Amino acid sequence: MPTRNITLALLGWCAALAVSLAAAAPLHDLYICASNSRGTRVIGFKDTSLNGVYRREADGSFTHLGLNHPMTLSVTFDPRDARLFYVASLSGILRTPDGGQTWRVATDWDVTEPKSVVVDPNDPDTVYAGVPDGFIVSRDRGLTWVRAERGLPERGKYTQVVQVDRTHAGRVLIGCETGIYLTEDGAKSWRHVFTCAATVEDLQQSPHDPLFWLAVTQADGALQSRDGGFSWTKLAGVPAEHALYNVAFDALNPQRLALASWTYGLLTSEDGGRTWVERNAGLPVPHRVWRTAIDPDTGRLYAAVLDQALFVSDDFGRTWKAGGMEGSRITGFTFVPRAAR
Repeated sequence: MPTRNITLALLGWCAALAVSLAAAAPLHDLYICASNSRGTRVIGFKDTSLNGVYRREADGSFTHLGLNHPMTLSVTFDPRDARLFYVASLSGILRTPDGGQTWRVATDWDVTEPKSVVVDPNDPDTVYAGVPDGFIVSRDRGLTWVRAERGLPERGKYTQVVQVDRTHAGRVLIGCETGIYLTEDGAKSWRHVFTCAATVEDLQQSPHDPLFWLAVTQADGALQSRDGGFSWTKLAGVPAEHALYNVAFDALNPQRLALASWTYGLLTSEDGGRTWVERNAGLPVPHRVWRTAIDPDTGRLYAAVLDQALFVSDDFGRTWKAGGMEGSRITGFTFVPRAAR
């Protein structure tokens, strides 16, 4: 056999082996925040459901991690050690240093119902969180917290989502009821970069282009920024009459995006956001998709249908199958690199 053919054959075999190994050993663990009590967890009611943080296992099932908390909204991990993570919950910011075996409420009594918590990957001792009345930051791995609101409005600083620019320590974007705000100095000061009529529900940075950001809102549709979040424009083709809840990028395919909505269900784009289609066939009716995510290892699309189940699609929404967590309300997806273990 000619040398060139042997080389090509070896390259093909190596590529096939790499795909096989990736499928057998995912590079990320999936964690979700979920409630299974359907609103029944009140004083005096005997509710044995497990709520809080779950981790996906190799067989696709989900394991509950320690604390049984009725409302958790967001989870973030220290990139140096995934046993240390933080959860935005009804009671404040929860902190565990040992993978969920022990927990403590890390914030003071005056911090309740934080909506989003994020570790700065380039400065992991720093943790940011959005709360109903503003913004807080910890600079000592979540042990103590202070307000950081210079430049935010006195009224209208309800913060729904926090995202850190992965390329710059201290560069953070937040979505509030009055729009999008940006800091480039670790929350020492803020600037207002977009004004909207209703709350910004989610912000995400492209895994392919750090200057490309997407946001979704309650009444202003979807937004895009191509300059790192300094300026924003409406994303054409996305309905804006009703709320959109979150947005997901496909880490394997820069053309693929997904949006979740109570009214529209699951919307996808396969041309980088130029056109959008509904991908609801096979999902429960009504299509109340509370959250969506895309697996960075496989491209699998997730749709969390409110109080129904988690649904998964391996053909980007054309067909769906049940993926567990029946009867749950999933409020957040987080993929954690296994190298952080």
